[in-house]
Amino acid sequence: MHPTDPSQPLGERLQGTNLYLVGMMGCGKSTVGPLVAKSLGYRFLDADAVISQAAGCSIPEIFARDGEEGFRRLERQVLQQLSQWHSLVVATGGGIVTVPANWGELRQGVVIWLDVAEDELLRRLQADPGGRPLLAGEDPAGRLHELLEKRQPLYGQADLRVSAQGEDASGISERILRELPGLLKAPDAPQTTAP
Repeated sequence: MHPTDPSQPLGERLQGTNLYLVGMMGCGKSTVGPLVAKSLGYRFLDADAVISQAAGCSIPEIFARDGEEGFRRLERQVLQQLSQWHSLVVATGGGIVTVPANWGELRQGVVIWLDVAEDELLRRLQADPGGRPLLAGEDPAGRLHELLEKRQPLYGQADLRVSAQGEDASGISERILRELPGLLKAPDAPQTTAP
């Protein structure tokens, strides 16, 4: 990405580069994503919604029918399709970063980690009536802790890390939009040689 003119609107300066929001379930990707997309003149897609539509059933039903492995296969196929498009803000599933092959597609765009503290994530997820297949069982807090320990180093590979708590979705969106220009590479300066 080479911005030609810093006065151009940010959506134009991104030159159609997709933005991929990553982070744990409950971090706000599906809430913040549409706001970022609207500001950039991009289209927003929730990868889990695309997966559900492709499978013809809900995410919990996919997990019940095909297990996590079957879900990850579908998720991979959807990511490969989405990466062929441009000018998208994509809310990815929380575990997309756990499949090494997915990073090939993610790296074609800008990866933004919405980071939320564990206790806040647990509070949000317990208030979510939709249920989360990976947290089903006797000890959701323990399972969340286990998933976070495994995934945080992977989320840390994102191009941008944004704290996604203590602020509403529009404030988080505005911070992302303020940080994005710093990720754009400046045009290559002509090389000079010392006399």
